[in-house]
Amino acid sequence: MDSETMPTVNSNLIEVAADLSKSERIDRFLAHQFSDLSRSRIQALIDQGYVTVNDVLCQNKKDLIKAGDRIELVTPALTTLDLVAQEIPLDILYEDEHLIVINKPAGMVVHPAAGHSEGTLVNALLAHCTELSGINGTQRPGIVHRLDKDTSGVMVVAKSDRAHQDLQAQIQAKTARREYFGIVRGVPKSESGTIDAAIARHKSDRKKMAVVADGRRAVTHWQIQERLGNYTLVKFDLETGRTHQIRVHCAHMGWAIAGDPLYGHPNKETSQYLSGQALHAWRLTFKHPISGEVIENIAPLPEGFEKLLVFLRRRK
Repeated sequence: MDSETMPTVNSNLIEVAADLSKSERIDRFLAHQFSDLSRSRIQALIDQGYVTVNDVLCQNKKDLIKAGDRIELVTPALTTLDLVAQEIPLDILYEDEHLIVINKPAGMVVHPAAGHSEGTLVNALLAHCTELSGINGTQRPGIVHRLDKDTSGVMVVAKSDRAHQDLQAQIQAKTARREYFGIVRGVPKSESGTIDAAIARHKSDRKKMAVVADGRRAVTHWQIQERLGNYTLVKFDLETGRTHQIRVHCAHMGWAIAGDPLYGHPNKETSQYLSGQALHAWRLTFKHPISGEVIENIAPLPEGFEKLLVFLRRRK
């Protein structure tokens, strides 16, 4: 889940009045009903699976509701975590007064949340940096984009609001390039391709995402690097950045990321080398938000990933 997993404190049931003259977008309708919730907050609750319509999980903020629909909106508690600076070693790929680029290890959570109040990348950054951007709020200082807990690799963090806004704009405009290496369990038939399949919250499991026709557009370009028997080393180039995008797209194609505990089938072949999925953010390329210089950052493959490759090469 993109935001903190927090305890539920309130469930609101609404029956759309019979005199609603025409269909209306659900985010607009709920924003009108709940003046204490901003529209962006309501959209986030929809994305996180906290809204149902007629007992069916709402998948899209643009869904239309009509007279007689029964809507349930769950509002989790907005708890504030006390962030603690912790002296945790950081693998720094690049740093100046505007930003810092980190090679995040697998197993590290990016920002504090319920159940992960310490030991996160943010805790480490607070000990290392005197200033971080505040655009994402007090709980995620400097965080421009995320990596899943068990995905390793390169991330950029903003030290100033100006740098944060520029970097985020580059990601949204698709001018920042994000490339990953992954080992999939399966054998893609072609050598390369593009997966263009919309993603939304899973209809029955809120921890998971899924390919859903009316979800948010998600585009992943892929190219085979090496065939390893019944496994394949693949390079992924992200055009969009949806939650769990590569993992969901690969599972949808029938060749899930090796060792993925949520979308695949972990087994002894991978677990002896990796604690989670074999997915690594290898290269991140962007323009420096102040100088305009092209910055290319490469995070070497982690040791466990390399050892798994050696094992698969020997037995293929």
